[in-house]
Amino acid sequence: MRNISRRTFFQGAAIAASATRVWGANDRIHMGLVGIGGRGTDHLESYVKIQDAQITGLCDVNQAARERAQTRLAAKSPKAKEYNDMREMFADKNIDAVSVAAPNHWHALATIWACQAGKDVYVEKPASYNIHESQRMVEVARKTSRMVQVGSQSRSVPLVRRAMELLQSGAIGQIYAAKGLCFKRRKSIGKTPVEPVPAGIDWEKFLGPAPMRPYTKNRYAYNWHWFWDTGNGDLGNQGVHQMDICRWGLGEVKLPQSAVSTGGKFVYDDDQETPNTQLATYAYGGKEIIFEVRGFASNPEGGLPVRGGNTVGNLFLGSEGWMWCTGGGFQVYKGDSNQKAMDEKGGGEDDNSTVLHMKNFLAACRSRNYRQLNADIEIGAMSATLCHLANISYRVGRKLQLDAKGRFVNDNEANALITRDYRKPYVV
Repeated sequence: MRNISRRTFFQGAAIAASATRVWGANDRIHMGLVGIGGRGTDHLESYVKIQDAQITGLCDVNQAARERAQTRLAAKSPKAKEYNDMREMFADKNIDAVSVAAPNHWHALATIWACQAGKDVYVEKPASYNIHESQRMVEVARKTSRMVQVGSQSRSVPLVRRAMELLQSGAIGQIYAAKGLCFKRRKSIGKTPVEPVPAGIDWEKFLGPAPMRPYTKNRYAYNWHWFWDTGNGDLGNQGVHQMDICRWGLGEVKLPQSAVSTGGKFVYDDDQETPNTQLATYAYGGKEIIFEVRGFASNPEGGLPVRGGNTVGNLFLGSEGWMWCTGGGFQVYKGDSNQKAMDEKGGGEDDNSTVLHMKNFLAACRSRNYRQLNADIEIGAMSATLCHLANISYRVGRKLQLDAKGRFVNDNEANALITRDYRKPYVV
């Protein structure tokens, strides 16, 4: 495969970024998919349902993943071009926009490179791997005038949008607390030994910005979520959805005055590095966010429903009552007697939430108005940043105070975790 130098790629990117295509009413937006494992397969299945989009590119470091994606695509759409290196996809003038479902540590660099190459981007949550990346992603999206939508699909679910509107209109009075719950059962990942990289996997490109490590099964596939090199634990995996809703319900709050997180990796003796039990609190002066992760079997809380042994959702507490909210419904309770005042349900977790969110993204690609995006990068990057704040507090073992610039007061150890030592040439 042809090697693309950094200079060649960014020269082409600068030319591409200077032009903005205008689509006609009948034109389809040509999509390139980056990362076509589990979530990437969901992206593929979603885009083929949308008339406005056509998948014309497939990129993954795993040859078998590309082959599986081609097989799925074959019955529904013409064959797509395959890429091992995302930079080749971004340099292809036949690709209009990209959809990124690579691991967390690749989200920022893939988005930035794509924007600089003139592509609009739909990027999975969490928007970023660290706080520095959140900041850079917003900066580059604005500088290049690209549409960047983060995969916080709840922002496009009508039932959740209605719940948030009710909160803002005073349905439970003055809101003083938002709580996110990620009670999601996770089994032990065990221990896997170092072994040769399987045929067809480009391990060097999989690691990208992360340190070079020997290949193990646990560091690949889904379990990369539980290593600090590549993931952010369940707070930054499932939990970032509920963190985003916490911020939304409180009126799009941004950086807190302080953040503290405690917990641990309890019970299991395995390869996982991130906590499986975590509690975080964010102070905003007069209101707060509380977030809890439980990876074991657990009681539900506040009437939130249990699905598949998991309790995942949000609680909002106000001066006149409280609300619980999930993607499948919400309930409002009022007064000292906890009288149920409202109960609205959808059909469970909204199966079309990803499609709705992608349709919103494609509409913004056509309008060239990033304010039309339901989860613009500025929204998604801030929600990811709150997850990073908690993880930094957890890792340094203390409460963190933030200054006006978003740095930690008198704490060099915590400030060092705002960014990372990037492995060249994969530098954000």
